[in-house]
Parts: sequence; C-alpha cells; structure tokens
Amino acid sequence: MVLRVNSPRWKHGETIPTKYTGDGADASPPLHFEGVPTGTKSFALVCDDPDAPVGTWVHWVIYDVPGVAKGLPEGVVTDASLPDGSRQGRNSWNKIGYGGPSPPPGKPHRYFFRLYALREPLNAPSGLTAKEVEAAARSKALEMAELMGTYGRG
Repeated sequence: MVLRVNSPRWKHGETIPTKYTGDGADASPPLHFEGVPTGTKSFALVCDDPDAPVGTWVHWVIYDVPGVAKGLPEGVVTDASLPDGSRQGRNSWNKIGYGGPSPPPGKPHRYFFRLYALREPLNAPSGLTAKEVEAAARSKALEMAELMGTYGRG
C-alpha cells in the first residue's frame, strides 16, 4: 500500500471549505491517514502555502503524532503538547498550532499538507519550525504523502 493523507471535507486540488480558513472558524481540518507503512512509529505533518507573496508561509507544524493514529481530528487545540504525546511547532505567525488560509485578494493559493510516516518519533521539544521538522523527518521517513487544497479571496 502507498501512504495517503486525505480529508473528508475536500478532495486533492479542490477548494478548502471556509470553516478551515481565517475567514471561518480557523479550525484545523479533519485528516485521515491510509496505507500506513509497516514500522511506522510516529507521524509529522507540515502545512504550507508556497504561493504567499513573502515566500512559503507555514500554517501548521505537528509531530510525534503516535504511529497508531488513523488521522487528526477537526479542530486540534493549539496547545504545544497534546494528551496523546503529539507536539506542535511554530507557524509563520510565530504561534503554536494551526492557522488557516488567509491569502490576500487575487488568485487562489495552494495549501499543501505533507504527511511523513516515521520509523521513530522526533523526540524533540514543542515549538520546532517547519524546516526543523522536515529536516529531521527526512532522515526518519518511511514514506511521505501530500494533500493539496486551494483557497482564495476574490
């Protein structure tokens, strides 16, 4: 099987519902993990917008998600450490947790949710940046999957 990350709220390439944006409830979307490789001990996920005018804008960094997880629920709290052992990093607003799409008016932006299945947890403190998580995840990754959604303001 091949690792996949998807959401019941939109399909790859479709528009992210307003609820999960800065124009709505700004709640993190529900995500499902499928085709998890054998030996997965933890997951890391980074969501970013490569179309931001200032360069890639990071919306969410979460890691050390237990390897038995089947996904992430809607509306993950913005705490640095979660009860299941997951840790959250800093987004481009320098805040912990999810911050939804809020692009400037114009062409819709693309938002990539990259999921890494890892052979071991990162075992790092909360508050890492996307670059730090992705660098550490690459050396421990069994597989990577991606879900892309778009969002724009006319």
